[in-house]
Amino acid sequence: MENIQQLLQISAKLYQHLAVFPEGEQRDAYIEKTNNLLDERGIIIGKMQYDGFQVDMRQKSHAMLVELDKGIRERLNSTLKVIKNDLKDLQYSKKNEQQYMNPYANVQVMDGRYYDKKK
Repeated sequence: MENIQQLLQISAKLYQHLAVFPEGEQRDAYIEKTNNLLDERGIIIGKMQYDGFQVDMRQKSHAMLVELDKGIRERLNSTLKVIKNDLKDLQYSKKNEQQYMNPYANVQVMDGRYYDKKK
């Protein structure tokens, strides 16, 4: 029963932490704290699985755990989407910067050669 209460507490902290995704410099600390909370949660879940824990939806604490887990998964997915979009934008800006610095890098030069298409 002690593990369930710890899991509920950590899951609630994680759910609240994932409510708002920060902008700018705060992202690194946000991601680090998210990873720490997920690690703590994983350790407790591992202990509970080792002890043979089974979810019983008739118990209020178990139902609450399931609902928190759904909410955490949804918020983690939305956070992952934001991070993926940022990485895609970064790659796009790197590509554009390279094209701006050397606009003729992808141009193939014929050097005055003439190719006759007729045979």
